[in-house]
Amino acid sequence: MFPTDANRPDPDALLAHIEAEESRAARGRLRIYFGASAGVGKTYAMLAAARKLQADGQQLLVGVIETHGRSETASLLEGLEQLPLKEIEYRSKTLREFDLDAALERHPPLILVDELAHSNAPGSRHPKRWQDVEELLDAGIDVLTTVNVQHLESLNDVVGGITGIRVAETVPDTVFDEAHEVVLVDLPADELLSRLRTGRVYQAPQAQRASQNFFRKGNLIALRELALRRTADRIEDDVRAYRVEKSIDAIWKTGASLLALVGPRPGCDHVVRSTARLAGQLGTEWHAIYVETPALQRLPADERERILKTLKLAEDLGASTAVLSGRDIAQAALEYARSHNLSKITLGRGHPSWPWRTPHIRALAHSAPDIDLIEIGDAANRPAKPEPRMTGAFANPAAFKTRAVGYAVAAGASLAAALITTPMLAFLDLANIAMLFLLVVVLVAVRFGRGPSVLATCISVACFDFFFVPPRFSFAVSDLQYLVTFAVMLVVGLITGHLTSGLRFQARVAAHRESRARALYEFARDLSGALQTEQIFDTTRAVLGKAFRARATLLVPDGEGRLQPPATSEAAPPVSLDLGIAQWAFDHAENAGLGTDTLPASPIFYLPLVAPMRTRGVLAIEPEHPRWILIPEQRQQLDTFAALAAIALERVHYIEVAQGALVNMESERLRNSLLAALSHDLRTPLTSLVGLSESLAESRPALAPSQLDAAQALHQEALRMSAMVANLLDMARIQSGEIRFNLQWHALEEAVGSALRASALTLRQHVVVTKVPRDLPLVRFDAVLIERVLCNLVENAAKYTPPGSRIVIEAKLHGSSVNVIVYDNGAGLPPGKEEALFEKFARGERESAKPGVGLGLAICRAIVEAHGGKIDAGASPEGGAAFVFSLPLGTPPAMPDLESERMEPENE
Repeated sequence: MFPTDANRPDPDALLAHIEAEESRAARGRLRIYFGASAGVGKTYAMLAAARKLQADGQQLLVGVIETHGRSETASLLEGLEQLPLKEIEYRSKTLREFDLDAALERHPPLILVDELAHSNAPGSRHPKRWQDVEELLDAGIDVLTTVNVQHLESLNDVVGGITGIRVAETVPDTVFDEAHEVVLVDLPADELLSRLRTGRVYQAPQAQRASQNFFRKGNLIALRELALRRTADRIEDDVRAYRVEKSIDAIWKTGASLLALVGPRPGCDHVVRSTARLAGQLGTEWHAIYVETPALQRLPADERERILKTLKLAEDLGASTAVLSGRDIAQAALEYARSHNLSKITLGRGHPSWPWRTPHIRALAHSAPDIDLIEIGDAANRPAKPEPRMTGAFANPAAFKTRAVGYAVAAGASLAAALITTPMLAFLDLANIAMLFLLVVVLVAVRFGRGPSVLATCISVACFDFFFVPPRFSFAVSDLQYLVTFAVMLVVGLITGHLTSGLRFQARVAAHRESRARALYEFARDLSGALQTEQIFDTTRAVLGKAFRARATLLVPDGEGRLQPPATSEAAPPVSLDLGIAQWAFDHAENAGLGTDTLPASPIFYLPLVAPMRTRGVLAIEPEHPRWILIPEQRQQLDTFAALAAIALERVHYIEVAQGALVNMESERLRNSLLAALSHDLRTPLTSLVGLSESLAESRPALAPSQLDAAQALHQEALRMSAMVANLLDMARIQSGEIRFNLQWHALEEAVGSALRASALTLRQHVVVTKVPRDLPLVRFDAVLIERVLCNLVENAAKYTPPGSRIVIEAKLHGSSVNVIVYDNGAGLPPGKEEALFEKFARGERESAKPGVGLGLAICRAIVEAHGGKIDAGASPEGGAAFVFSLPLGTPPAMPDLESERMEPENE
């Protein structure tokens, strides 16, 4: 039965699942023992499981365990190897913490790390223990750990509302969701209270306080329900992954994506956490945005800092965050939701800046019927704080002075317009004078904004009445129609000022965006012409200093992957650069330092430059105002700058590689041409020299003994020189592709015999052993060239071994090829130079009296690879050097049965 479209697996889903499994396979496995509260037995269950694993042969290490004085838990530690804790001095106290570096150095297959939400002592590499566990998992170490439900970030405010206690130590839900296993350790509330009374949870004084506060029965029941529901959500994710893996339901329809609106009032972190929980229950992605209007731009600095921290919390909980600019919060949110296909919007209840129950918002909701509005209630334990005051402009003396100047100019401009137009009353109609006052209102709105324009409108109406409307120089009105004129002037002035101020705000936002786009354009343009690393350094520092008002420098690694400190001549490098943090960011390809979860106390932000092929360096930034690191738009632009710099560094690297390769190619071509010319011109005279020396040695009458020795030595040196020139010529012909192979089916033992006969003179002082099976099949090769390979290998062995050494030639089948091994019992190969020996003009001993130019092994490799095989060097079974080359097996032609042919009768 063939699959139909209805039940065919979704290839994208299967591919995503396979890729996720591959990435998870490279990391260690995380098992979390999860419970509703302390005392349910999480640590006990983890230690019991560890003892069982150790009994089954699993090697493990106890990294840190918190027994809290429980004898039952402490007894399970017997027989388990424990890692010594690291001592950290803090405020004249000695704190004992988990030793991450020692654990990484030991690199056990499995390690136990209790209390995942624990906060490390100041001075540790990571602020939180869960970050230590993440580094262990990245190193491929499996981890067992424990977590209580109140420590999950998305449930922190819910638990606080139930118990009245907010827990400071939290774990991101992404860590919990990405764990390979979650084991629920459950205990009924009555049994847990019984354990608390008997001192099996805390010691007596602490247990009494706990029973009066956190450990009330109602709290424990509610916490147990939360733990069960959160575990059920996790199991639902596992079921969904299983269904995708097994193609049970190819197209899984999940809930629509969510959009959380972060507002300026306190308590919006509750909206963020609630949306994160809802997104987790629906199994969908979610976004969080903050819309900044002209009014919200006047917030005090501490209020803006709190909003950015709320956005950072949303990002930590897995949201995509953004800061938008607009006059209408609802309209901006609707446009964002439509552009990102978000069908549900969550927002806080009763926000004064979001009057969701007004006719205007109802009309907006009516225009978008496909978007659901979800209203989130206030957190139960949220402290009562006043709503943010839109008086940020007056929060400091400089802002107050600027606003005061605007109001003063608005009032003065209106009065000046009245004084200037009073002498022209006889020439101007009252309507024209009113238009001049409206012009003043528009100019004030363009220059100083909404507030001064409102003041200018009121003063202009008053001046128009006092100076120009009969009776003049009085606020009395003789004609009631002028009241309509005043009202129209006031309304038109207010509307004009409002619209002009809004356009001014939009123009300022557009100018900021244009500035960011221009900075990116100029940066990309400058980097496109950079051909040296120093040019990239200078361009990056200049652009970051101008765009972000920050001092920056680039750190690049050396050949061993270690970051090098910047040169002392660099312009304005960060004053407190920490190469240790920078190296960690480079090795892990993750942000570190200011505004991150890794050593956030550092004043420097370390951003790895991740290029398509590899990480090319680290960008170290010291901002003038650390707050901008939290702004999503600024971070996105900074990430774009970093990506461009990384690509530029990679491009320069490959330019250097290409230039080096081109130089090598040209050098190789010139060298091959020279070799061919020299070897060809030397071959003819050397042939004559060989013949003459041989004739001289065999001349009649016979030479005197001393003369005969000289003639024979001359003949041997001429033969050696002729062989060297032949090697040079062969290498040149191989490189130029001029050699034509004569491939025939041959018996390998014949080639071995021919090579030994040709090298008999060289091998006369060595012991040669051949191990070539008689049943070895025929192999298709060029007999002359393979004989040359064998001659070079045995002569190489004879050259570098003392007289009397043993040289073995062995052949054996290996899969679909036949391997030929030539090894000896000499001194062996130089360590680490096995591959370099096959390079042209490479020799085992750089300064040696042994003859040769270092081409023999290079010719061997070229010939073997041309036959479709490969050759390698290594250690001999007898302690010396070994060279192995392989030739592919084929299907030899069928041999005729000669015996049967002889027995057939002749044709008559």
